[in-house]
Amino acid sequence: MMSDKTVQHVDEVSPSHSKVLVVMPTYNEIDNLRTTISGIFSSTRDAEVLVVDDNSPDGTGRMADFIAQGEPRLHVLHRQAKNGLGPAYLEGFHWALDRRYDVVCEMDMDGSHRPLDLARMLDVMERNPHVDLVIGSRRVKGGQTVNWPLLRDVISRSGSWYARRMLGLPVKDVTAGFRAYRSDLLREIDLDGIEANGYVFQVDMTRRAHQVGARILEIPIAFIERTHGNSKMGSGIVLEAMMRVTVWGAERMVKRS
Repeated sequence: MMSDKTVQHVDEVSPSHSKVLVVMPTYNEIDNLRTTISGIFSSTRDAEVLVVDDNSPDGTGRMADFIAQGEPRLHVLHRQAKNGLGPAYLEGFHWALDRRYDVVCEMDMDGSHRPLDLARMLDVMERNPHVDLVIGSRRVKGGQTVNWPLLRDVISRSGSWYARRMLGLPVKDVTAGFRAYRSDLLREIDLDGIEANGYVFQVDMTRRAHQVGARILEIPIAFIERTHGNSKMGSGIVLEAMMRVTVWGAERMVKRS
């Protein structure tokens, strides 16, 4: 069992070498694919990328296959249809665990997450072997969103606040999708029991990590509004998140009573 606490500081220790995989679900991201992958490989020492494509009509999956022919650090996993963010990440996690990667990351393909911030997150994890999960956070000091509409920012902040209060989580950016997990933590979490699909998947992963006593560290990042393609955020995703967090919160209260 992992120690039940959230890490509040970063220790300076000698880094060790880890086998790293960045899992990136895609659907119609052909305009962002080459730039994002190139940025990751330029910014990180030897991290590999797994594109999990949901049969994108714009040819994202085919383009990823083409790039992978000349880039051994890029892998592509094809799914038959658009089936949600959560299931895409879970397939990527299982793929990574089966191949014994040490660190497994979540990162958006749309350019919202900067490769230089990924490099910082991996450096923090390498230097702090006691940290189980590093979250690239918009909500800690130094974190920010760039070019976001006011309404979207309000919804995001309100959603994180509600999830923290209902679930008792010591994480400020509960819905963040920019993360680095140690594989040992993913093995301890019941991945097969996760049913959350949209962005509430991130909330579910956070609460499950906290439940098993994961040591979590948030570091500030800049989240940049996409310039190509369309956001997958919709009212149905927000409603799903609210409903599931409310149910989980009620279950938590019953267990404590």
